[in-house]
Amino acid sequence: MTVALMWEARAAQDRGAELLEWARRQELAPAPSRRETFRAPEDRVLVVTWWDAAYDAELPELPEPPEGLARRAVHRWRFEQV
Repeated sequence: MTVALMWEARAAQDRGAELLEWARRQELAPAPSRRETFRAPEDRVLVVTWWDAAYDAELPELPEPPEGLARRAVHRWRFEQV
């Protein structure tokens, strides 16, 4: 089964580039089978990772950004491929 984990954060005022670079530097161990990083208006950053695992498997996820870097708590979603 393929599971996709989505991590989305909105940067603090004028810190979008910094949040994007921080997210790109975060390593996951073990590494996912695929990982993509996106950005959107309003300084949003989205990271999607794909895993060959059961839906409820314990998988590494990106952490919360350092204090002051994000405008709000990170949003997280988990999906299974159908």
